[in-house]
Amino acid sequence: MNRESTNRIRFVIEDLLPPILRDSRLFLWLAKCVWGEHTAHLARFRERAPFLSPEEYAELYRNHPRVHAGTDNSMACIRRINSMVEGTSICDVGCGTGALLTHIRDAHPGLTRLVGVDFVVDDAADIAGVEYVAAKIENLPFADGEFDTVVCTHVIEHVLEYAKAIAELRRIARRRLIIVVPREREYRYSFNPHFNFFPYTHSFLRAVHPVPDVYVCEDIGRDIFYSEDRPG
Repeated sequence: MNRESTNRIRFVIEDLLPPILRDSRLFLWLAKCVWGEHTAHLARFRERAPFLSPEEYAELYRNHPRVHAGTDNSMACIRRINSMVEGTSICDVGCGTGALLTHIRDAHPGLTRLVGVDFVVDDAADIAGVEYVAAKIENLPFADGEFDTVVCTHVIEHVLEYAKAIAELRRIARRRLIIVVPREREYRYSFNPHFNFFPYTHSFLRAVHPVPDVYVCEDIGRDIFYSEDRPG
């Protein structure tokens, strides 16, 4: 399934269903018919977010089914990301299988360095010219301003200490930082292990405060695209 299809499904269950139904045991029962007990596991996962051990966090993600083939980004977001890439060194934090890096490489043949980061990189694809690094977003093993462009898509919503994560992304970005998160509301039962929810573009701007002078924040088909120029 691609991102465009899941966004259409999200429109129905997040915007059209009233909250009294969306948070109900009836919705949980219907979700279990599709996804089994995993929906209930996700609800307990979010409830216990401040108390989770690293092992519990990793275990859920190992068992979480991959919904999208390749990348979690829609083609519209991929085109927007490619239009904003600056420089010749790129770091994709939360790279998953490396699919987004493939799109970036193909659109920018002059790149000299491509690095993909995730806390587990075992299932990352073997892509020519791509270097993989296993690391947590809250503690990235790179120098200040090491990359011209840093990209982070569909990660911030998963990170409990998201302010620390954003500070790290800003630290290693020399010219531009690009972030994509889903535009969504929080409900008790969902299909994703998200901790943070941004129903509007201005909701995300509060999360990245202080916002620099040069930035873009826009809605692209139920995803929030954010870009900022780094000072100096």
